[in-house]
Amino acid sequence: MKKPVNKIADPSLAITATLADPHILKNLVEQLAKRHHDIGYSLQKVEPGWRAIETSSIEAHVSGDTNLSSWNNLTQIPFTSCFLFTCIKGKKQHYNLTWVRSLS
Repeated sequence: MKKPVNKIADPSLAITATLADPHILKNLVEQLAKRHHDIGYSLQKVEPGWRAIETSSIEAHVSGDTNLSSWNNLTQIPFTSCFLFTCIKGKKQHYNLTWVRSLS
C-alpha cells in the first residue's frame, strides 16, 4: 500500500485592487486638498494640549477589480463602493489627505 502524498499548498495569498479610472479619483481628491475656502476653525482657541483643525471631506464612488491570487489560482472580483475622503489642515497650513474610509 502506498503512503498518501501530503502536498502542503503555499498558504500565502496576495490581495490587490485595481481602480477602473484612477485619474478621475486622483483629480477629485486633489481638488479637495486644494480647497481655498477656510471658514476659520483652525484659528479657534482650544484647551492646552489640543489643536484646532479645519476639515474638508468628499464622498466618491469608486469601481474596479479586487484580485485574489495564490500560487495556483487568480480570482478577479469587480466592485463598486463609496468612499469618504477627508483632508485636514492646521493653522497656516495646506489641506492634506488624512484618511479614507469605505462606506460599505
